[in-house]
Amino acid sequence: MWHDVLRDPRLYALLSRYDEDWAEQVRGGGCPACGGRLHRADYPRKSRGAAATLERGYEVRRSFCCAAPECRRRRTPESVRFLGRRVYLGAVVLLGSALALGLSARRVAALREQLGVDRRTLMRWRQWWQESFVASGFWRIARGAFVPAVVTDALPAALLERFTAADPCVRVLQILTWLAPLSIAGSRAAAAAG
Repeated sequence: MWHDVLRDPRLYALLSRYDEDWAEQVRGGGCPACGGRLHRADYPRKSRGAAATLERGYEVRRSFCCAAPECRRRRTPESVRFLGRRVYLGAVVLLGSALALGLSARRVAALREQLGVDRRTLMRWRQWWQESFVASGFWRIARGAFVPAVVTDALPAALLERFTAADPCVRVLQILTWLAPLSIAGSRAAAAAG
């Protein structure tokens, strides 16, 4: 099922709309430091791993900077498309890692063909979920919301079981929304997650 979700263009369109809504909210709020207007100052981003054709603009991470010359503070909204600074899309890191549980040569070959992900990359993602993520302040706080407790050895697949939307694309959106604090480089959650 998750292979199909990665090929579903609806997923990427849904994530893009969500990011655009967040970006407009941030822009409308103005500069948190001085109250000045925010101008667009987007980052170019790679969008590796998409198994579907992406809509235009997917290679940009929305960001803003204050228009006041004495301020110029940057404000980057949370994202459901990008998980931190990784070059692969957040949905690919999430679902690719879940699909990589119990890696076999056949499964690695399938993931490599579908997503262009090398075995070493899959292993780094698994290591991040198993070590850095579970040691993060974000997880130490957030795991309390799950009863019974999430089996950390099964992350991130265990998260896919805990979010319950009937539509798999919406379920991925729910998880990536929950993980969104990790998408901002300067946030406490991202710093704690490494």
